[in-house]
Amino acid sequence: MELAELIGLRPVPAAGLLVTLTRRCPLRCAHCSTASAPETRERPEPGLLRRFVGSFGPDDRPEVMMLTGGEPLLLPRLVADLSASARAAGTRTAVLSGMFFARAGARPRSGSGSGVVPASVLRALASVDHFSASLDVHHEREVPRSAVFRALREIREAGPAVSLHLTGDGPDDPYLADVTRAIDREFDGTVPALVNEVRAVGRAASWAGPARPARYRAAAAPPAPCAMAAWPVVAFDGTVLACCNQEVVDRRPAPAHLTLGHLASDDWAAVRARTLGSPLLRLVRAMGAPALRERHLPDAAPAASPCAECRGFADRPEVAAGAAADAAGPAGALLDLTVARRRADRGPVELVRHYGCAPYAPWVLPRSSRPTGPVALGASGGPTPAEASL
Repeated sequence: MELAELIGLRPVPAAGLLVTLTRRCPLRCAHCSTASAPETRERPEPGLLRRFVGSFGPDDRPEVMMLTGGEPLLLPRLVADLSASARAAGTRTAVLSGMFFARAGARPRSGSGSGVVPASVLRALASVDHFSASLDVHHEREVPRSAVFRALREIREAGPAVSLHLTGDGPDDPYLADVTRAIDREFDGTVPALVNEVRAVGRAASWAGPARPARYRAAAAPPAPCAMAAWPVVAFDGTVLACCNQEVVDRRPAPAHLTLGHLASDDWAAVRARTLGSPLLRLVRAMGAPALRERHLPDAAPAASPCAECRGFADRPEVAAGAAADAAGPAGALLDLTVARRRADRGPVELVRHYGCAPYAPWVLPRSSRPTGPVALGASGGPTPAEASL
């Protein structure tokens, strides 16, 4: 499963599932959105995760399951088990790693000669369909770029398609220009990359400025469908949420309209039904939270961002009531599906221009498939803002 296909499914409701295996991570990257650390022990109960993934069926399953953290490869056996269970139902698995195991000085695998990836990690990754390595200036202080490249070659030989997940300070960050050139040189343009911007959440909240400052103008913002409310998210405590916004993932109690269930009490069928059946989520996906607020509370003061607008619906029952009147039943379901299909049809590059670092959106494709010519930015001169990343 290549990166472009994975990203292309992102707007489709319930086409994917994001699973946090642990909040623990051996690294202490300064920009970590989840504030993960070596001493952190928060994680969903593995037995509940296995039961939940085991509830996938051939006719009722996500197309892809994304395993993340913290560092999911601290639990290689769980990665392999969940991937095997998902594959039995027809679901493909992707893994995002910080590459702790590739640090300089890592011992070669026993009997492998020059191999640097531990055997347990390599066995786990041989069972998945896509592997993505995090790489940015903060990760490079922990794991050298050359070690990441070396490990990525070894992982690709084990079977899964591979990509890189890059983060920078914005379109003009010289690091992004340097690292994307290096990736293309190292892998001859065959390894794609998803490029995002550092956001002031998690550990970066104390130092990073707001992403894309002053580009969200609530009073004049056109409808902006939210793809980030499409895939359910299993959080650190087993709560299943409707979006990956970090304030939603971390906040307890989570906003009721963004809570889909819990591993202890719900299976995939129940979570999927709530994802698809909520009139409020349908309209957030189809028109965006600011437009929804303006429709049902035109005199209310706008929030600071689309994500803040959406979180604020927890205290505005009029919006939920209006959404129920507008989008309950087959008409609402059709609207939701139509908008999702149109966004998917526009392709992964367009989606990353909206949510990621716009000039680097074509890097989600291998070099031979990247569009040429100037990158089309929004009318504001920059990409549409969002607090959540892909």
